[in-house]
Amino acid sequence: ESVDPQQTALLLRKAWTLYSVTPLYRFRRARLREYARLLGACIAAEKQKGLAVEVGAEQDIKVALSSLADLRGSELDQAALLVQLSSRSQASSRNSEDKLVWSGWFCSVFGDDLSENMPEDFTSLPLFLSHGAESYTALVGSWFQKTFDCCFRRLAISPQNLSWMVAMWVGCELDRAASAVELVFSVPRLSHPLDISYAIHPEDAKALWDTVQKTPGEVTQEEVDVFMDCLYAHFHRHFKIHLSAAKLVKVSTAVASAHCDGIVKILHSQYLPGVLMLLTELAISQIQ
Repeated sequence: ESVDPQQTALLLRKAWTLYSVTPLYRFRRARLREYARLLGACIAAEKQKGLAVEVGAEQDIKVALSSLADLRGSELDQAALLVQLSSRSQASSRNSEDKLVWSGWFCSVFGDDLSENMPEDFTSLPLFLSHGAESYTALVGSWFQKTFDCCFRRLAISPQNLSWMVAMWVGCELDRAASAVELVFSVPRLSHPLDISYAIHPEDAKALWDTVQKTPGEVTQEEVDVFMDCLYAHFHRHFKIHLSAAKLVKVSTAVASAHCDGIVKILHSQYLPGVLMLLTELAISQIQ
């Protein structure tokens, strides 16, 4: 809730692709401008396919690195790092506004498990989210890996974790009318792909969760299982289909949506830290 609204606006309602990142070696926040120049030169060189490019020279793609100081869970967490690539049109004047073409950010929200015993030269920012062309994601990822000896890996979300997400998010109190809760299932072993979409009124989903949850503010695996079993039983009673035999691939709520391929859209600023805490936990579990 303490996050700057302007910074939050950059992060909300965009489809972010998730990655886990091992700790960065000898990353120094005081050198962000220098890193931006070097990354810009790297991108320009790739575009010119091997021709020499002067570091700091005027480029078509402008790189900006900045800290999001408020976006962390505890004192042990590092401030989030935002990377933005903007395009400057050749035809436009020098004073015209650059067009944002790609964004990515590193963060750690309650990532204490990884940062507690971190050696001095390492910076723990285990979760990376990107929005924009995959070619830029690959270039930025490659530069960070070479420069800071870290490793990026796509972060998938298992059906079990999707179940946790929908159970946690339907229980959130919202200050405006909530959209329907939607679960999408993929039916396996068919010659043609078949998805089943299951939409539930948000008040009904919250009422069900409230009857299942024993201790407000705490969630257990047993509660998540009971919640999902109730939804499956209701669907079977009406359509005679066992959803438990299908694979949960996507969940959508008023708080956020998440796809098993590791694509997340955060919709509500109030719950941004909570969503990021869950994603940080997933990123750390993949690293460990």
